[in-house]
Amino acid sequence: MERRNFLKGLVAGGAVATLPVAGQARERAISSDAVGMLYDSTKCIGCKSCVVACREANDLPPATSPSDGGLHDMQTQLDGNTKTVIKLYKDPADPAKFAFVKQQCMHCIDPGCVSVCMLGALKKDAKTGIVEYDKDICIGCRYCQVACPFDVPKFEWSKAAPKIVKCELCVDRQKQGLEPACVATCPRQAVIFGKRDALLSEAKARIAKDPGLYQPKVYGEHDLGGTQVLYLSAVPFKELGLPEKGDRSGPSISETIQHGVYQGFITPAVLYAGLAWAVARNWKSANGKEEEGDQ
Repeated sequence: MERRNFLKGLVAGGAVATLPVAGQARERAISSDAVGMLYDSTKCIGCKSCVVACREANDLPPATSPSDGGLHDMQTQLDGNTKTVIKLYKDPADPAKFAFVKQQCMHCIDPGCVSVCMLGALKKDAKTGIVEYDKDICIGCRYCQVACPFDVPKFEWSKAAPKIVKCELCVDRQKQGLEPACVATCPRQAVIFGKRDALLSEAKARIAKDPGLYQPKVYGEHDLGGTQVLYLSAVPFKELGLPEKGDRSGPSISETIQHGVYQGFITPAVLYAGLAWAVARNWKSANGKEEEGDQ
C-alpha cells in the first residue's frame, strides 16, 4: 500500500468513526419518585439558618473569623467544610435591588460528576435521583470537580485522608422520615422539599400567579439536561451565578462523541493498522540498509 493511499484511508476511517449515528443519541430518564428541592429566591432573607443546619446535620465545622472572635459564620463559597451557602447579588446600577441565592449540589438528571467518575464513587440513585458519594471507593482524582458545571464538589485539602464534599440531600435524614436539614429549618419556606414533578408544578403555579415578580422560567426544568434542585428568581438567573448553557448536559455531548469514536472499534483498529504499517516499513527499510552494508 502506498503511503498516500494509506493516509487517505486513515483519515477517512477516522472521520467515519467519529460521526455520531442516530442510534447513539442518549437520554437519561428520571424516575417519577425522584425527589428534589425548590428554592424561591424572592422568599429568602439571607438568614443562613440553612447553612447552620446543614453544618450541624453533617457534623461540619463553621467557617469563623478571628477578627470577630469566632462568633459568626463568614462562609461565602462551597468548600471541604461547607455543603450549602447563601450568596448575595446586588444590582450594580441600583444597590437597593438585591437578591439571595442558595448554592448546593443540583442533583442533575444527567450529572457530569457521575459520568467522569472512573470507579463509581459518585452514583445517581435510580429511584430518588439523588447523586450520592461513596468515600470508600473514591481515589481523589477530582475529575468530578472539573466536570460539574455548577462548581459544586469540593476536596478536603486539609485532611490526611481527604474526600469529596457535596450535598446529598440529607439521605440519612430521609431514611428516618425527615426532610433535609436546610429545608426543615428555613423560617420563610424559601426552600421546600418533595417529588420533583410536584415541585415543578408548584414553581409554575407561582409564576402564573405573580408573573410580574418572577423570571418567566423555572431554572433546572431543562437547563443542562435538567436538575432536581429548581430555582425561581426575580432577577436573571445568570446574575445569581447559575450558568445558562442550553438544555443539553455535558455527558450527553461527550459520551456521544466517545461512543462515535469507538463504535465497532473502528478508530483504534485504524490506528493499530497504521502503527503496524509504520513498523513494517521501518523494519523493511532497516533490513535493506543492513543488506547493502553486508555487500
